[in-house]
Amino acid sequence: MKAIVHAGEAGEAVLVIDRPIPKLRPGYILVDVKAVALNPTDHKHLDNWHHKGALVGCDFAGVVSKVGSGYSKEWKVGDHICGFVHGSNELEFEDGAFAEQIVVKADVGLRIPDNLSFEEASTLGVGVITVGQALFMEMGLKRPSATGAVSPTGECILIYGGSTATGSVAIQFAKLAGLTPITVCSQHNFEFVKSLGAAAAFDYKDPACVSQIKQYIGHGRGPKYVFDTVSTEATANLCGQVIAPRGFWAYVLLGTKFPREDVRKIYPLAYLSVGERLQKGTLEFPASPRDFVFVSEWMLLVEELLRKGLVKPHPSQIEHGLENILGGLELMRQGKVSGKKLVYTV
Repeated sequence: MKAIVHAGEAGEAVLVIDRPIPKLRPGYILVDVKAVALNPTDHKHLDNWHHKGALVGCDFAGVVSKVGSGYSKEWKVGDHICGFVHGSNELEFEDGAFAEQIVVKADVGLRIPDNLSFEEASTLGVGVITVGQALFMEMGLKRPSATGAVSPTGECILIYGGSTATGSVAIQFAKLAGLTPITVCSQHNFEFVKSLGAAAAFDYKDPACVSQIKQYIGHGRGPKYVFDTVSTEATANLCGQVIAPRGFWAYVLLGTKFPREDVRKIYPLAYLSVGERLQKGTLEFPASPRDFVFVSEWMLLVEELLRKGLVKPHPSQIEHGLENILGGLELMRQGKVSGKKLVYTV
């Protein structure tokens, strides 16, 4: 079958046409892939770790083609499924999304509702898991109701990068949880983030951005909860200027330095959601039953909110063919993708 795999050199991936169909392991099901979506983590793994033959990609949507054993969630052949897989897994080269057939951890798979296409559903995996881990598992915020009816808490949360795929999901879930989401992004994305539920948007290029955020919140204090979905030195510094003492700062890029010591730093890692040990170069993470149990339950709530149309996928640009993913990864690497997610049909 066709697949995109590590070529073994920094930043390089290659399309192969003769990759064997992956074998089912306990806890997994086999999926015929219909669409995949690109994430920054895909090209960052290529740039930093060079494991020749490892399958690339995390976000997918497709059809269950073979069921297995060792899991609790009910799946049958023909079910539509999307979600997250551990792409570029140096401990298991068969894990990944960018192939015609893939193995998926069954209990963290997301059932696609009838109101979503494969292309739309493929954008959800990394985003919904990361948001769930950051806001509700680690920050301890009250989860949204499956009915969508919650009372406002009066609590403000700042989401840096609200126009990113993860940021747009975070805005929606924060709103559903009764919080008041505000966001920092490019000015040309203001209308988009406000349509998702952001109460206010601030331009990161504006020198007055920090003072504007503080003025919006009032009382001379910043937000207690901050989710930095970009996580560079610049974004961390801005977040550090506005976050309240003893607040919570969640970030998505390992190694990002934060200029404050009086806040709790949270690193939600979607790779832990499958409940297996992982390794990233010299870094090792033990299996996390906590993440696995949380995400398994979280996906059930996400399914219900998607089915009711209370959460919407990130806008996408649809392309075709696994072979064209290589060009898309380069566009992301160059920072030429904004306010949309690159999706490729398979």
